[in-house]
Amino acid sequence: MIIDQPGKVTDNITMLGKKASCVYLLDGGEACAILGGGLAYLIPGIEGQLAEMEIDPEKIKQLVIQHAHFDHCGIVPYFKKKWPWLEIVASAKAKTLLSTPKVAASIEKFNKRLLDEVLPQVKFGDLCIENFHIEVEKVVGDGDTLQCGGLRMQVLETPGHSTCSISVYVPEEKAMFASDAAGIALGEGVFTTANSSFDQYQASLEKIFEYDPEIILAEHQGARTGEDCRKFMRISRQSAREMRERVESSFARTGDIGRSTDEITTQLMASAPDGFLPAWVVKLVVGGMVYQTSRRVSKV
Repeated sequence: MIIDQPGKVTDNITMLGKKASCVYLLDGGEACAILGGGLAYLIPGIEGQLAEMEIDPEKIKQLVIQHAHFDHCGIVPYFKKKWPWLEIVASAKAKTLLSTPKVAASIEKFNKRLLDEVLPQVKFGDLCIENFHIEVEKVVGDGDTLQCGGLRMQVLETPGHSTCSISVYVPEEKAMFASDAAGIALGEGVFTTANSSFDQYQASLEKIFEYDPEIILAEHQGARTGEDCRKFMRISRQSAREMRERVESSFARTGDIGRSTDEITTQLMASAPDGFLPAWVVKLVVGGMVYQTSRRVSKV
């Protein structure tokens, strides 16, 4: 099954936000956690969804940032301010990045841009996000386990999409919260997101798939269960190989990062369904893949 609209994934997992950018509520009974930090424009919708579900915010004890890209931590300052008891969790590398003024300014800039594009009637200041800042209060790494009521959240370091990426496996649900570490559904295919390292990205895919999850939950385009989960994983592995070959072939031909980035982005957007990522966001991802390929070639 494909769940790409807000609502129940399982009895204990609920998708929040919207198809293009989503986070998840994990309900462990006496406590809940939010996995993923989304985009700022999700805030009004998430507040409405939680109210409709009659979730007591005081039950939500943790918010896990799975990596420090701008589209995965935009809601964090708002909910931390509104719910001061909320513990912000991330990897050590993410903590370092998020405490860097240049990174925080970039996150704020891009969240403002998308808020203007998606909800132009809402101003950034209306969301009470002033002096955009995220302080990670609990650092986790590979092999660590967090408790969410009666559910366990097992942490995997899964770099490749970013240097700071973590995935979270909940064994009681056989659910893998992969964020962008396993790619993003693109129609019937998967958009490979190996921004920082193809080698690490492909190794992280294998690490994720070793768990043989029954549910895979991405922070763009929703979750997949059962056979759709297994299909996604098969295609993700294949797509990573094909994207690597495409990027290497394009750069070998053009010798130009910008030209190859534009070429591949145009090809991808031509097959992208409505509601996929904006072209400029796709271009950022592709640019990262082309850049690291150029660096690898220059060392040969």
